[in-house]
Amino acid sequence: MSNKLVAYFSASGVTGSVAKKLAEATGADLYEIRPKVPYTSADLNWNNASSRSSLEMKDKSSRPELADKNAKINGHDVIFLGFPIWWYVAPTIINTFLESYDFSGKTIILFATSGGSGFGQAVNGLKPSAPGAVIREGKLFNRRVSVDELKKWAESLGV
Repeated sequence: MSNKLVAYFSASGVTGSVAKKLAEATGADLYEIRPKVPYTSADLNWNNASSRSSLEMKDKSSRPELADKNAKINGHDVIFLGFPIWWYVAPTIINTFLESYDFSGKTIILFATSGGSGFGQAVNGLKPSAPGAVIREGKLFNRRVSVDELKKWAESLGV
């Protein structure tokens, strides 16, 4: 088992592509964060104020249920945590994930994908869900990032 884990949530596959390359670049284990009820394209329609994702993001206490709680957090010191940016923050399923495990003493490095926005308040929105962990804002990527670019980025972090 590697001491690094890449855990990610990907609604449309973009973040998943980056996560797989990051795991390859760093020799990390890989874990997909999946909702118990998968998102449909209608659920992800941010132009519809009644869509599932819009309703979840309006309610900061929303905690979508996970499909499983099988992430092997113990034995990993560094967790790269990836997600798409929704409404300038992490989707609330990321809070669900963080609140489902004990991350005390771990370093969590965020990475995200986005069609145009930055990290916004993602770090501040996640810190309360992982008490005892160090959460670092990482980098925003797109699907065209290479394994070599990800390896250089991870090395620049000293992990």
